[in-house]
Amino acid sequence: MQFRLLRQGALLVASMSLASCWLDSDSSSSSSNDPPAADQPPNILFVIMDDVGIDQMESFGYGGNKPPAVPSIDAIADSGIRFRNAWAMPECSPSRSTFMTGLYPMRTDVLQAIGPSDLSNSHVSPWDMTIAKVLATAGYESGMFGKFHMGGPENNPAENSAPAALGWEYFYGWGGLPGSIDTTAGGVGDEGDYSCGFVPGADDPGGAYGGACFVPSPGGNASCSDIAGVNSFGEPAGLQCLTQGGVLVPHATCQDGQPSYVKFDQENGHYVSPLLINWDGEVEEVSLADPRSRGYRATIEVDSAIDWINTRSDDTPWMATVSFSSAHTPLQHAPAALVPSGATQILSADCTAGAPLNQKNITDTMIESLDTELGRLLVETGIATRANDGSLNYDPQATDVMVVVVGDNGSFPLTVKEGFDPQRAKGTAYQTGVWVPLVVSGPMVEQPSRNVEHMVNAVDLFQLFADVAGVDLAEVAPQGNDAEEMFSYLSNPSQGSVRELNFAHGGLNIQANDGVNGPCVFNGALCSHTPTTKSVCGDNGGIWWGAEADVGVDGVLKEVEHCWQVNQAIHEDSPADYEQNKIDMAATEYMAMRNDEFKLVRNLGLDYDPLTDGSKRIATEEFYRIDQAAPQATLDADGTDLLEGSLTAVERENFEELEYQLDLLLSSHKACPGDGNGDGVVDQTDIDNYQQLSAEWGKSSMYDFNHDGLTDGQDLAIIQANLGDCP
Repeated sequence: MQFRLLRQGALLVASMSLASCWLDSDSSSSSSNDPPAADQPPNILFVIMDDVGIDQMESFGYGGNKPPAVPSIDAIADSGIRFRNAWAMPECSPSRSTFMTGLYPMRTDVLQAIGPSDLSNSHVSPWDMTIAKVLATAGYESGMFGKFHMGGPENNPAENSAPAALGWEYFYGWGGLPGSIDTTAGGVGDEGDYSCGFVPGADDPGGAYGGACFVPSPGGNASCSDIAGVNSFGEPAGLQCLTQGGVLVPHATCQDGQPSYVKFDQENGHYVSPLLINWDGEVEEVSLADPRSRGYRATIEVDSAIDWINTRSDDTPWMATVSFSSAHTPLQHAPAALVPSGATQILSADCTAGAPLNQKNITDTMIESLDTELGRLLVETGIATRANDGSLNYDPQATDVMVVVVGDNGSFPLTVKEGFDPQRAKGTAYQTGVWVPLVVSGPMVEQPSRNVEHMVNAVDLFQLFADVAGVDLAEVAPQGNDAEEMFSYLSNPSQGSVRELNFAHGGLNIQANDGVNGPCVFNGALCSHTPTTKSVCGDNGGIWWGAEADVGVDGVLKEVEHCWQVNQAIHEDSPADYEQNKIDMAATEYMAMRNDEFKLVRNLGLDYDPLTDGSKRIATEEFYRIDQAAPQATLDADGTDLLEGSLTAVERENFEELEYQLDLLLSSHKACPGDGNGDGVVDQTDIDNYQQLSAEWGKSSMYDFNHDGLTDGQDLAIIQANLGDCP
């Protein structure tokens, strides 16, 4: 049987076990599990948690010795379905792209977290059929709130209008991840004085009992209030002020006036971020000194979603995507009022990677604050109510809203819970990197409060949203996708496994002239190209070896482009000690394929070769037996690779089949030079698109075929040389 997927003009020929959704566009199928017809399809609330793997979730059977308290998510799960076998991609941007396009990363070229050096070629294309565009064909309005991170503003013709260009009528949030913590706490200290971004309490070094809290106002003048001591939640004055969007001047009063050194134009982790708004064709870039850009991100994300949902017309269906920034680094204290468990009481004022236990505890509070704000979102939009004891009273049968909650990838290594492997977490294709919690609830769920153990993938949500909206994807998106249907799991409690194979994939994004993110070394033991900048490397506890490096080898400063060159520098400094001093190389491309019982992991990368004084290719395959038992799952951890021993006949058969299926899937993606809009043909439309982009923009775009960061005559020549149907 043939399957078709026209992204980049690929003609796919694959076995039925790979992707039954790739049917020719004139094919059709029906099932008793099809979504029911209705006068108006249900509204959709899609909630994305950032860096929250399944290891954090007690309701899924895990959570370690001290799981975060998430009563709102638990209430949704108890009234819906827990998908205990869901895979996302290893990093945030690839997962978000798969959620929204139904395409695996190799088809969008979004293979890792998008950074400022990544070309448009590794952003979601404006010609991709996103879920916002799909649902628009059924009359839906789509709003997104929080973290976008699918493209722009750098190297993208849409710049800060990228959310609108991809189909969202309304966006209120941030283009990417939170900025670094301002360790001057708004200019009141020197760099490095306040690692958590606020002046700590009087009992901490450099702390203060109170001070004057200056908060910028829309008119440009700052208001001021005197804050003394801790509040009822035990928060110091500095954090109280930061939560209000202010800067605390310690040991001062408002009467003293605002000092000249106070800074309102400095990003500060989850509390001060450059807000971006897209609506009605307009783009507003909100300054850091604007009160709207100041305050706890999770609260701003939920406030904006509530405002939008509550202003929707009753006769127009909507999809609201609440894309939380928590619990992404930098790890920073959440407001104690959002952590009713009291978990903030044990936090210290050390937010550096040198305090790993505190980092874990901070993560718990960030997840708990996310959950608290999610509960407020449900209540203030009428999806749920509060019981007399304050608990969430959620009855999905009384609503017209489907609620979906998912993690975008596995947990960040420093935050991984006991029983999971922190060395094989976010940024890898191992279980701790791709295994995420997924909860679906709503009036269409039969027999709620059940677990589904069958495999589902991030791309499958694309199909689920379309099915719930009653959209025929073969009609509105004939270019195809990688998704399998999952609505039948909602409507049929006895539904067998739909997906025979699962897949995850990560790697390097496309940068000008084959560039890569600079090397970031973690714990002096592992080098990775995942952090997008020097500041992100530092936020994640790494040491930067790229441009403007601040690291030396035995006192010798060394700036390098690639991780393998870090080992080259170590070898140059002391050849005799190289073997004991060299560091491991994180894979530059990593992928996994699994069936119900076994999993294949393939890692590709580069390392230093002392014999040639250059790089050498590293390619490894590993093979694991799947065990996801709760509370102690046997993961694909170091030392459990079945290939380290002799395979049984059954193991050998599964290993060879997974190798074959992985190669088959990878080979299904064929490049089509000159096809910038991904319609499967190189024609006059591509020439017209090129001419407009080159004249009005000229820089990186989907028509930059030679990846030099320009849309110019060289790219036109590629179009003209490849006119016709794609291979």
